[in-house]
This record gives sequence, structure tokens and C-alpha cells, in this order.
Amino acid sequence: MADRDQIILSTTNLLASLPSHVTLVAAAKFHSPEEVLAAVEAGVQVVGENYVQEARRMVDVVGRRVRYHMIGKLQKNKVKHAVDLFDLIETVDSWGLAEVIDQRCAAVRHTLPVLVEINSGLEENKSGILPERAEDVVRRMRLLKHVRVQGLMTMGPLSDDAEDYRRYFRITKELFDHLASARIPGVEMRHLSMGMSDSYRVAIEEGATIIRVGTAIFGPRPPRN
Repeated sequence: MADRDQIILSTTNLLASLPSHVTLVAAAKFHSPEEVLAAVEAGVQVVGENYVQEARRMVDVVGRRVRYHMIGKLQKNKVKHAVDLFDLIETVDSWGLAEVIDQRCAAVRHTLPVLVEINSGLEENKSGILPERAEDVVRRMRLLKHVRVQGLMTMGPLSDDAEDYRRYFRITKELFDHLASARIPGVEMRHLSMGMSDSYRVAIEEGATIIRVGTAIFGPRPPRN
């Protein structure tokens, strides 16, 4: 378990360095609720989880004093629980997933904001919608009554050099701006989620309004139990 005082210090310094328009999502990634509570004490208001079962554990301990974002790949068979747990799903990577979310939200009379995940690196084995297909998918999603598109999310191909991410963040920002200018009814380009611990500075330079940071707050990711 990471040192509580170090988490508080890292979180405080990170929050102080961010522009006011940027939201920090603390990516829990198997860190304990106690570690996340230290970050919350330091000012974190949004917690990101990669797995539904981990989010349930976190909500049970940390509670609803913070908002929760789904930042990992969401399986369709987990949507029922995800709709109940998360305030925002950042990883809608297909029309089919959007439909399932809409159906579940309709069943519980709930409307859920989502971000559309963009495969900005055109990677065959990576989740996300290709940039050239994004507008068509977003226009279809506006017809869903219980899902609200509020922006885009991307990761980009993994690299040890933060600068390597810049072109992929820029591609996604250009798409974000295009969709915003299209003024699609029922669609709001409010959030642009890009950048993690090793790339968030570049992401902010390229227009990110949400960053997903884990290691820079909590230290190395622990093994999954």
C-alpha cells in the first residue's frame, strides 16, 4: 500500500498545477479504498475505475462523496451494474455498447452521460471507434433516449515518450472541435478525456479537459487480486 502522506502530497501538488478547466480523474487501478480516500482528502473529486467489480468495492467504502467514471473497457454483460455505479462512462467504443447502455438506462428510468472512445492510433487490437466513423456513430447515438454524448476519450498507442502521444491527442481534439461545430442535436462536446500519468501534460497542451492519472498519485499499480 502506498504511503498515505505521499499520496496526499502528490495529489495536492498535481491539483495545484492544473488549469482550472481540467478535471483530474484519480485512476484507482486496484489501489485500495484507503489509498483513494487519502487522495480524496487532498481534493480529488472524481475516481476512475477499470472494472465494475472494483468500482463496487470502492463505492462501498468511499461512498458518494466523489463521482465515479468508468475508464476501462466495458463488457456488455457488465452494463447492468455499470449503469448503477458510474456517473460517466468514458469508454463507449461501439454503437452496440451504446444501445445496451440505453436499454438498461430505460429499464431503470435513468439517463447517463457518456464519452465516445476514439481509436486515434488506428490500432487493430485497440478498443475505440475509428476517427472517420466517429461522426456517423455519434449521429446515431443522438437518437438514443437515455444516453447523452458529452464528448470524446482517447488513449493513443503506448509509448515511453510523452511527445509520441501528441499527434493522437491532436487528432482527437480536431475531431472534438469538428463535432462541436456540427451542432448535432442532443450531443454536447463538453469533455475531452486524454492523457495519463506519463502524458497528461501533453494532453492538456492539446486541449484535454479530463486527465486520468494513477501512478503519479498512488505509485506503481499493484497486482490484480
